[in-house]
Amino acid sequence: MKMVKSLVLGSAAALLAMSGAQAADLPVKAKAVEYVRVCSLYGAGFWYIPGTDTCIKIGGYLRVDTTFNGGVYDAPAWNGDLGQGNRFADTINSRSRFALTVDTRTATEYGVVRTFAQGDFQFNNFGSSAPATTSPASSLGGLSSSLLDGVGGGYVAVEYVFIQFAGFTFGKSSSAYATPWNGYPGNNSSFLIGGEDSVTGVNNVQYTAQFGNGVSASIGLDDPTVFNRTPLYNLSLGVSAAGLGTNAYGGFTMPDVVGNVRIDQAWGLFQLSGELHQVNGSYNVLEAGGGGAPVSGTTALTDSVLSGHPETKYGGSVMAALQVKNIPTGPGDDIKVDATYALGDTKNVISTSATSPSFLMMGGVPGQFGPSGSLGFGATSDGVYLPTAAGGDGNIHLTTSYGVRGAFNHNWDPYWSSSLFGGVGWVRYDNTAKSEYCLEYGKEVAGLGTTYSCNPNFSVSMLGAITRWTPVKNLTFSAETIWTHLNQGFSGSATFTPGGAQPISTYAYKNQDTVSLNVRVQRNF
Repeated sequence: MKMVKSLVLGSAAALLAMSGAQAADLPVKAKAVEYVRVCSLYGAGFWYIPGTDTCIKIGGYLRVDTTFNGGVYDAPAWNGDLGQGNRFADTINSRSRFALTVDTRTATEYGVVRTFAQGDFQFNNFGSSAPATTSPASSLGGLSSSLLDGVGGGYVAVEYVFIQFAGFTFGKSSSAYATPWNGYPGNNSSFLIGGEDSVTGVNNVQYTAQFGNGVSASIGLDDPTVFNRTPLYNLSLGVSAAGLGTNAYGGFTMPDVVGNVRIDQAWGLFQLSGELHQVNGSYNVLEAGGGGAPVSGTTALTDSVLSGHPETKYGGSVMAALQVKNIPTGPGDDIKVDATYALGDTKNVISTSATSPSFLMMGGVPGQFGPSGSLGFGATSDGVYLPTAAGGDGNIHLTTSYGVRGAFNHNWDPYWSSSLFGGVGWVRYDNTAKSEYCLEYGKEVAGLGTTYSCNPNFSVSMLGAITRWTPVKNLTFSAETIWTHLNQGFSGSATFTPGGAQPISTYAYKNQDTVSLNVRVQRNF
């Protein structure tokens, strides 16, 4: 009996131990999964970052461009090897780009705190170099392979990176001077002449005040060093046969002061913008430059400070912009136009999404439609000066420029649309600047006053058309063609010594024309 009792008690203890062990192995109740929630505060595509009150939207696009007789993004054949039509020129240029945007927004007692960033992952055969400005002809052995992207290469470009808080914007964004469309009233091309373009962003700080009923005003400080310092020529260092001088800007000591007043309503938009821009020269004699020693017993290579410098000048630009919506031609159609006047601030007229180009085109060669045996050029600058020691008045003479551009945009139906667009920019030098410029140009190219007359004034005009097909939402195929005309100011003819691929020859100074074609496919997401 005693043995039976012990067996029963032992079995009970074992069962209790087993049940305790099984109870310890039971899973603890998990926390509820926090699913991603849609954020409807800021429009479609936003969602809450889990565990926070911050909304985020990830978007972008994938774009493939090919341009015939032009650079990437429909850059006209207006300089470089394309402008000369030589056999170093790449007449077909393509770029593939994946743009990724990240937009975050958080509601606070001060208003919305926003961050925005866009990075472009790109590949084209010339890497980050622009084919139109690459000079393979210097070696006469074809293009250096060091300029090419490898098969698995490419590069990343940073466009917008900014923070917005309580009306302020800090970082890399469009200037407060810019219109909402920047340099794109209706075009694909990143090279439409006639007005400002900061679509790729400039470092700045700006403040925008909203007054209600669509009325606002902005003021800002822009860093001009990357895009808005078109060369300041020290003419004592010479002028090339292509009309170019040597850039002698001083250091960056003052930001551009910019601002706008805007009315944005259902009928469209009207905006007035202004910009103050400093033009400061470095020295009259530049290190490793020409012009002679500044004072007796010194050297031009090491004593630039002793040579003195021109007095700093202040220029700027003003712009008026207009958009008209709901025009009678159809739903969604509009007209956009802006007009600009600039003094010493030429980037805001001879503008692209990068720096201001200068121009050199030859006629009668592949891709160019000017007269055979002719050339034309235009030197783009913020100003010129010729030191007194070199025969000038020593003052900076600011370059005047003015332009207009615009587009008519029409929707044929939900799938097809077209735009007719154009722009023109004029560059003008005052009488003293012209005489000093021509004095130095005549030292480089013989025949001044006998075989040719010198006038650095010029204009560039563009007329284009684009048609788009959107078979499904956010997928668009487009084709764009642009005619570009260079109206240069020289007359007569001159003999030029070899430069790059060109032989010694006599060329007539004539106006020039070229045409480019761009095809694009783009998927937005």
